[in-house]
Amino acid sequence: MDRTFVMIKPDGIQRGLVGEIISRFEAKGLKLVAARFERLPEGRVIEQYQEHLTKPFFASLKSYIMSGPCFLMVWEGRNVVAIARSLIGATNPQEATPGTIRGDFGIDIGRNVIHGSDSLQSADREIGIHFRQNEPVTYTRIDESIIYEY
Repeated sequence: MDRTFVMIKPDGIQRGLVGEIISRFEAKGLKLVAARFERLPEGRVIEQYQEHLTKPFFASLKSYIMSGPCFLMVWEGRNVVAIARSLIGATNPQEATPGTIRGDFGIDIGRNVIHGSDSLQSADREIGIHFRQNEPVTYTRIDESIIYEY
C-alpha cells in the first residue's frame, strides 16, 4: 500500500475541523497509520516548504504555519496520494469543488485548512521530515477485504 502525508493547518485546528477531516479520510476507506498534534519548529517548516523559500509569500506562510498547532498524519491505501488530493480539493478554496475539504471549509488561499502531498516522492520526503521511520504503524483493518478487490 502507498502512504501519503496530510497536515491540518492552524486554521483547521482553530476551527475545530480535525474530527470532520479524519472522518472523511476514514469514510473513504483510507487507513490512518501515524498522527501527531504539535506546533512545528522553524527548521521543519523550512524543510517542508523548501520549494517556496524564494517566493514572496514564504515569510507569511512560515509565520502562519508556526502560529499555532498543526495535526500531522500519515494515511495509507491504494493510490492514496490521488485519493487524498481529491478529498482535499484545489489549493485555492475559491476554485475547490463543493464536497471537498477546501471547497467546504476554505475561503482564502492563504488559509486553506489542509496540506496533502502531491506525489509519492513528496509524500516520502514529507513523512521523513515529520515522522521517524518506525512511527507509522503497520496493521490490517478488518474491512480491507471489503474495500479492496484483491
